[in-house]
Formats: sequence, structure tokens, C-alpha cells
Amino acid sequence: MHPAPSVIIFTVLSGAGFGYLAFLGPGFATTGWPAFWQFALAFAMAAGGLISSIFHLGNPQRGLLAFTQWRTSWLSREGWAAVTTLLVMALFAIAAIFFGRVLLPLGIIGAAMSVATVFVTSMIYAQMKTVPRWNSPLTPAYFIACALTAGALLSGSWALSIPLLVALGLLQAVGWLTGDGRFAKRGHDMNSATGLSGRVRLFESPHSGSNYLLREFGFQVARRHAAKLRLIGIGLIAVLPAIVLLFGRHPALFGLAFALHLAGAFVSRWLFFAEARHVVQLYYGRQAA
Repeated sequence: MHPAPSVIIFTVLSGAGFGYLAFLGPGFATTGWPAFWQFALAFAMAAGGLISSIFHLGNPQRGLLAFTQWRTSWLSREGWAAVTTLLVMALFAIAAIFFGRVLLPLGIIGAAMSVATVFVTSMIYAQMKTVPRWNSPLTPAYFIACALTAGALLSGSWALSIPLLVALGLLQAVGWLTGDGRFAKRGHDMNSATGLSGRVRLFESPHSGSNYLLREFGFQVARRHAAKLRLIGIGLIAVLPAIVLLFGRHPALFGLAFALHLAGAFVSRWLFFAEARHVVQLYYGRQAA
């Protein structure tokens, strides 16, 4: 799949923003001006990520119409979940900033909605049977783990950051290892794509120029490059932040750990899209690996 920058920014930043909101709701938020800066960062990441996703729409001016398709579209559900969650957490933030009150019941509800929003976002990809690498329960688990890890680091919770970093690293490794062979295990090949028997091969390309299918679904990354990026990604997203936190609990260390984690999240999410294979590639002669 084509690793579009807008979608990578959307999933990484909005996930981190909602992950931070999930921690601010149950009691990690302060009051007054300190709370203002906490919520400003969380809302900036969540809203900024959502806004970046608009640039990937074929017709951005029709974006509002997506909200009408909530019965069948995970993308529409994600839009509703994000907007309602931000509204609930906005009320929680107003009470904390301007009235010095932490409305814990409202915060817990908002935290649950934040996690649910990340889950709904992940289902946009996990429900796609045409992309076997994504079509797994590990996809929602990976998205939620990324979000909660970012939230724990931004909240300065040492006790939660370390286990979440370990869990995320394991999830990432397992996701890569199991995802590599899922396309072939699903039985997708040129025979199943065409309904023909015997040895099927591409005689001639169906067209001489590029098209939407090739641009969006025909991206390929060399295995040797993917292997290097995997090492960089898992090192930045989980290993190095955990090592940094072993040196103490100073806010500067948490800031460094989060910066490393965020960089790793971008690398990991680029691979999430770049390594995904859509079954339509079979019609262009690319057999299962």
C-alpha cells in the first residue's frame, strides 16, 4: 500500500493525542494553567492528526458526507467517535482549567471513549480482508498499545510506561512475524484471483500507464530495506525509550523517551502501510511471497 504522509501523520498524532487524553481523564490531569498546557498538547495532536487525514480524501469537500455512512463505514464511525470524544474531554478540560475541578466520572467516560476512538480507527484497516497483513486482531492491539504508550510517557507515569513499552515492542515484533506469511496462508494467488486452473502467469500488463490501483495498492519495499527499518522502528518505538527511563524519572527523560517513541511510531507506521499487500496486486502478476 502507498504510505501516504497524511495518513501516517493522522494515525500517529491522533493516536498519541487520544492516548494522552485517556490518561488525563482518570486523574493524571492537573488544574489551572498547568492543565491548560496538558490539554492543549493533547487536543493539538488529536485534532491535528484528524485534520491531516482530510488531505488524503479524493474529494475533501465531501468529507462531511462521510458522517452519514456510520452504519456501514468504520471511517464514518471513526469521525463520530473522534468528535464526540473531543467534545466530552473539552468539557472535562474546561472544568479543570477554569473552575479547578477534576470531574472524575466524566474523565473516566472520556478516557474510555478515547481508547474506543483509537480502536475504531484501527478497524478501518483491520476489517480489510483484501489486505491480509492488516486483517488480524493484532492490528487494533498495536494501535491501542501505541496510543497508551504515548499517553503514559506524556503523563510521566514511570510505572505504566515501562510495561507498556515492553508490551508494544512484543506486539510489534509478533505483528511483523505473523504478518509476513499471512497473505500466502490465506490462499490468495493468481489462480484464486482469476478463477483459472493450471499455471497462471501474466501475459501482458492490462494497460501501459499508471492508474489509481497501482499508485495506491502497488507500492513495494525491498526486503533488505524493510529489515533495516524494522530494527530502527522497534528500537525507537520501544527499546530506546525504555532504556532512557531506566536512568530516572526526571521530566526531561520522559520528554526524550517520548521524542524517541514518536520517531519510532512514524517509522513503524510507514512500514505498516508500505509492507501491506492488497490482493489486487495479483492481477498485475505479483504472486504471493
